Amino acid sequence: MQKISLAIHGGAGTILKELMTPELEQEYTRALNESLQAGYVILKKGGSAVDAVQAAVMSMEDNLLFNAGRGSVFTNKGSHEMDAAVMDGYNLSAGAVAGVKNIRNPVELATAIMQHSNHVFLCGTGANEFALNQKIKMEPDEYFFSQFRYDQWKAMRDGDSYALDHSNAKVEALMKDKKFGTVGAVACDKNGHIAAATSTGGMTNKKYGRIGDSPVIGAGNYANNKTCAISCTGHGEPFIKAVAAYDVSCMMEYKKLSLYDAMYEVVNKKLVAIEGEGGMIGVDAAGNIAMLFNTVGMYRAARNSHGLEVVKIYGD
Repeated sequence: MQKISLAIHGGAGTILKELMTPELEQEYTRALNESLQAGYVILKKGGSAVDAVQAAVMSMEDNLLFNAGRGSVFTNKGSHEMDAAVMDGYNLSAGAVAGVKNIRNPVELATAIMQHSNHVFLCGTGANEFALNQKIKMEPDEYFFSQFRYDQWKAMRDGDSYALDHSNAKVEALMKDKKFGTVGAVACDKNGHIAAATSTGGMTNKKYGRIGDSPVIGAGNYANNKTCAISCTGHGEPFIKAVAAYDVSCMMEYKKLSLYDAMYEVVNKKLVAIEGEGGMIGVDAAGNIAMLFNTVGMYRAARNSHGLEVVKIYGD
């Protein structure tokens, strides 16, 4: 019988248990469980992998804890620019969006691009125009405001530095860390079809319309039934240079590596060699799951129809 599987991530980085408050740990665990449930219930009812990864990511986009959707960090100009991508491993169809504003769930827009346009990648005002055409839910600027991210940006906005983390003010004093806040999901449905989705708010204080790996098909997001579905989180520039998600697929297809071995090669060797920090989650058409990272921790969770159910934060 075909194994149905779902894995999610909420960012990777220097995440230490000794510096995490019990309250914050509970909040993250609850949020990861909610995302896992949102996606897995679709698979359990016979729904598609695409619908499952979209639902899981939307759950995290709606949660202020994660740097995606509602919880997106501030740009240098004090606004929010969000990126997302989705890919269907069954037919290699894909949709991606970059630099959009006021979109409640960028992953929903990416899916609409995949399903209802003749394009793969839209950006900026044109993408927002397409969102209006598709009746994608919009929100005012106030919806995306969170005090801890505003305070973080305010401390940086007059300089040239940027932040790869989405830590918040209430734990800033305790957690001197960096966290890559991209969220994502991968799934295998009852038909053995796989899909991946990724969403992010990018870097705090980012300039010049900077775009990372998350919406770039093959870099931060990829799916092919022949090999794997991958969603990445990390410092986007090295992931783009490594074409990280597609590289996993290539090694599975051409070198006949397993999902785990291919991901290990990319995460712990190829990315490390170019100082690429972060991780990725993956699933193959047999429903096998792998979650690897080269940072201290990664917010992650997984569930399948063979009894696996795990929610983890640290590198244990």
